[in-house]
Amino acid sequence: MSSKVDTIQEKLIPGVMKFANSKIIMAIKDGVILAMPLTVIGSIFLLIQNLPLPNHAWDKFMTSTFGANWGLPFNQVNGATFKILALVFVFGIASQYAKNEGCDPVSSGILGIVCFIILSPQYLALDKGVAVGSLKLKEATHFTVDSGVLPLDWMSSKGLIMAMFVGLIVGYVYSIFIKRDIVIHMPESVPQGVANAFSALIPATVLICGSFVLFILFHLATAATASEWVYKVLQIPMQGITDSFGGAIAIPFIICFFWWFGVHGATLIGGVMSAIYQANCQSNQALIDKGVKLITSGAGKNAHIVAQQFQDNFITMTGSGITIGLVLAMVLFGKSQRFKTLGKLALVPGLFNINEPILFGLPIVLNPFMFVPFILVPVIAGVLTYVSIYTGLVPPFTNVQAPWTTPPIISGFLVAGWRGALLQIVILLIATVIYLPFFKAQDRIYVKEEQQSIETTDNGIDM
Repeated sequence: MSSKVDTIQEKLIPGVMKFANSKIIMAIKDGVILAMPLTVIGSIFLLIQNLPLPNHAWDKFMTSTFGANWGLPFNQVNGATFKILALVFVFGIASQYAKNEGCDPVSSGILGIVCFIILSPQYLALDKGVAVGSLKLKEATHFTVDSGVLPLDWMSSKGLIMAMFVGLIVGYVYSIFIKRDIVIHMPESVPQGVANAFSALIPATVLICGSFVLFILFHLATAATASEWVYKVLQIPMQGITDSFGGAIAIPFIICFFWWFGVHGATLIGGVMSAIYQANCQSNQALIDKGVKLITSGAGKNAHIVAQQFQDNFITMTGSGITIGLVLAMVLFGKSQRFKTLGKLALVPGLFNINEPILFGLPIVLNPFMFVPFILVPVIAGVLTYVSIYTGLVPPFTNVQAPWTTPPIISGFLVAGWRGALLQIVILLIATVIYLPFFKAQDRIYVKEEQQSIETTDNGIDM
């Protein structure tokens, strides 16, 4: 068995590590994490604004207390958090790419925002009856607002994939100029901040002029911006592919496959998929804000199933592999002293979605006994979650997102109501049942090893 594991290591680990540590993946993974405080805080305000009380009791109470516009300040927070995620993404990715190359991250991040805005719509195309602030169209059937408008849709959900592309390209081009010393040099007496600003002039000129030319080409060829083209040709199909039954199986499989080799699969896949996850969340929320009922199946399907909460609160709850099932098996059925001790130590961290004590303390990483349940449990969780939402047993996700340390059942209730909490309970029970036979097999080995150790010690004392 040991030789087989060694063979797997020799063949797969170099490729896995090369992919996980590539410049592109590192920049995306480290860049999008900057948005986490916004999504967490924005979720709190969104949850307060939309408390799930029956018969709209919360809205009625707040309206009677504070007036009809009581939700306006909450909408302001929503617009300043969820609806600028693309700007955060492009800044984070461009800056992290440059930082990893040893270049000034702030200049690269700012250039990322500038190029992204150049390539995005700066107008609103509206139909009759649509209200924008104090403007409501009554007579015209079509109207364009083009005086310096930045539509928040393109600064958030619709622009997320474009933001990733622009962030990577800007970070790459900026780093090339800096590393090859194609910059304007200033005397050493000039403060570093000023020197960095002058160093950015040449790459900034090239990047902004390139974005200018690209805008013209897309406008002539498609009568739209590059962001609109990317959204239509790439983002919508990608949302459809990942937001499918196949995606619900592939995502948990890939996360745990990487983790089994010691690579943080949840962070890796979460970083790559964050744009799609957030786009799906915001698409659902936009329909709810318009008073449209979310439909997850059939001809009228308009809602997405696979979103940020799908990964955070269902297929990786208590940690990748849903290892709390294994911890419960240790606590309830463990016979070896090693498992009894480890189970007690890992229980509390596991409830807060921290499972490194199990991943590396058991270990699960490169442990052939645990490969099958570690992969199988989250895949089953993905299938159950997808089917539950698809059939309407659990409501689709909105922009409400629980902090990643929120314990299961509580997180399920926050993101999907009591039905989400009940689904989490079912998944936790299934996880425990699946881990149990594999755990017992390894527990017997540890019991035997401990007995042999005691016998050896006793024999040594007798002598």
